Amino acid sequence: MRLKALNALLDLMRPSVQADGGDLVLIRADVESGVVEVQLQGACSSCAISSDTLQGGVTRILKDRLAWVTDVIGGVDDSIDPEDSMSLGVGGYVPRYRQL
Repeated sequence: MRLKALNALLDLMRPSVQADGGDLVLIRADVESGVVEVQLQGACSSCAISSDTLQGGVTRILKDRLAWVTDVIGGVDDSIDPEDSMSLGVGGYVPRYRQL
């Protein structure tokens, strides 16, 4: 039941990552210890905010919504060529601020 809820939550988050040319993949989950390992792939390997996505997004959401999750280990698939990675996505949105 816990793994089903984890997969469902990852499925909800995945389209946001895929919209920028990346992907979010579950590597492993230990429901007894509460440790979940995920990996960002595709354009995420060259994205400057991939660590923010893992910590501020994925980790926060998993811990907030699944009480059994105690730790999220995240990584970025660095096996892809950086130039190929950059060509896959548009990167993170950074809003422009208007000077007054």
